[in-house]
Amino acid sequence: MINRLIIVLFFLVHQGFSQRSKTTITVLGTTQDAGAPQLSCEKECCASLSLKEQNRRKGSSMALRLGDTAATFLFDASPDITLQWNALIQREQNTLAGIFLTHAHMGHYAGLLYLGREAWNSDQIPVYVMPRMKTFIEDNAPWEQLLVLENIRLKQLESNRAIPLGLGVKVTPVLVPHRDEYSETVAYWIQGPTKSALYLPDIDKWEHWKTPIEEWIAKVDYAFLDATFFDATEVPGRSMGEIPHPLVVESVKRFAGLSPAEKKKIYFIHINHTNPLLNPGSSEYQKLIDEGFLIAERGMEFSL
Repeated sequence: MINRLIIVLFFLVHQGFSQRSKTTITVLGTTQDAGAPQLSCEKECCASLSLKEQNRRKGSSMALRLGDTAATFLFDASPDITLQWNALIQREQNTLAGIFLTHAHMGHYAGLLYLGREAWNSDQIPVYVMPRMKTFIEDNAPWEQLLVLENIRLKQLESNRAIPLGLGVKVTPVLVPHRDEYSETVAYWIQGPTKSALYLPDIDKWEHWKTPIEEWIAKVDYAFLDATFFDATEVPGRSMGEIPHPLVVESVKRFAGLSPAEKKKIYFIHINHTNPLLNPGSSEYQKLIDEGFLIAERGMEFSL
């Protein structure tokens, strides 16, 4: 009996260290750029939120941790970056090794401000950007001050060219069609030692992309996909043509023919404050789960 207990304890301890040494990605937030509740929103979707619910609903972002090295990379710098990063370092030691930006819409780069002199005053944090995004930061205040004061240093990316990060991990930017007023928009293919993920929080429409999204779903183990709006009735008085995204109802229809295993790879993310998928008690949320899909939640962790 004692020997058996020793074996069980050894297994548990070994598993703990083994799990801890794995490369992981963690969901830091799941909402659209301005989070939820949104400023001055008096609708039911915002007004009735408890503090616990508000804490769940932070701007879309991911963290990639390289094994047990503590080196951690962020994907997008959301306006909630302070809370998101502090939650990581309270859980375990993490060192910010770099930030990969998808594009120049507010929820994806505004968090860079908190690296500045009036806040953290960081020292040359690498920020990975596409060419137009690089020019946007270099030519516009207050972002260029981060360069002048050496809070950050920009590392230019090239679409479809992988960036090796060490320990068998590499990140590849992939251009996607979106409202590119100030920069390109990219998704990120994150490849680990054994698994890979696609982080794609923003795209206009699936049919506008030359690569069928189903090919990416087949290629990766986890697909974090744009779910900004549930349907076309969600934002009364505003043209959805001004803010194009693949509606969740469109995505569900398109993915209906996928196998159950392929559907389970899909985690919907970047969810607008009006989207019922933010409410686990909604019929829309439950129907999506019943149809075999998943919805990303802050704090979810996945091994690569």
